[in-house]
Amino acid sequence: MEGVEHRIVEVNGINMHVAEKGQGPVILFVHGFPELWYSWRHQIAALSSKGYRAVAPDLRGYGDTDAPDSVTSYTCFHIVGDLVELLNTIAPDQQVFVVGHDWGAIIAWYLCLFRPDKVKAVFTLSVPFIPRNPQMRPTDGWRAIYGNDYYICRFQEFGEVEAEFAEIGTETVMKALLTYKVPDPLMLPKGKPFGHSANTPITLPSWLSEEEVSYYVTKFNKSGFTGVINYYRNFDRNWELMAPWTDCDVKVAAKFVVGELDLVYHMPGMKEYIHNGGFKKDVPMLEEVVVMEGVGHFIHMEKPDEINNLIYDFFRHFD
Repeated sequence: MEGVEHRIVEVNGINMHVAEKGQGPVILFVHGFPELWYSWRHQIAALSSKGYRAVAPDLRGYGDTDAPDSVTSYTCFHIVGDLVELLNTIAPDQQVFVVGHDWGAIIAWYLCLFRPDKVKAVFTLSVPFIPRNPQMRPTDGWRAIYGNDYYICRFQEFGEVEAEFAEIGTETVMKALLTYKVPDPLMLPKGKPFGHSANTPITLPSWLSEEEVSYYVTKFNKSGFTGVINYYRNFDRNWELMAPWTDCDVKVAAKFVVGELDLVYHMPGMKEYIHNGGFKKDVPMLEEVVVMEGVGHFIHMEKPDEINNLIYDFFRHFD
């Protein structure tokens, strides 16, 4: 990627790899699972050309950023702490724009909740702000709805899914995840995740090339999957730690975009929450919700031009 600068920044006790390009107001891009800074390649090119400084780290556990061994080192406080220290280093005493997708959206909402002073406006993809339900642990809820084969439930057992992923190979895992475009929940039955065996041919969509996939494969072959799956192993721990923030709303201007075929959009109660007032109640400064027809989960890669324009049109009002 032409003109993208890479550096390592020491934050919160770890070394974080950061890619950046451009000059101007900072846009912090926060990736999801199973991704990297590289997932924002189209946005970095477009927004840096429009007068912004695009900053995209590999989150802890991912790519060229350190991956601490302990499962408990991947709570929402660790991840947000990394980003706050990164911002203190690269953009001291500034408010920044934040864009998050998937887990990156979850982290972006936490950042807005904990440190609204750091965020000028937030643009999230795929995952809306989800309020804490004090009555039920998240994994208990998912297990009750979907059963034990649901991917988040399977991820809870340390080392189990990692071994299955190793068996079918990083390339098959990455292609199966990045091409997942059905609104149904992702199930990973024991012993046959995705229903693929090793080296099963998977047809790539027009928006994802073999060369692009190989970048992910190289990085995940190096880092493994344990660090990134540890985010899911902290859902219940985050739920406990977030008790003081029960019923708090997000006090940051926001915009939300989701693909019509995104599996998150089809979770029980999600559409009702997004469209019937719940989301707006929890994020009073939510300016707009956009549902993109016929688009799946990896919306920023599938429809980069549309997403780039939506981001630019939203943020330019705050400059």
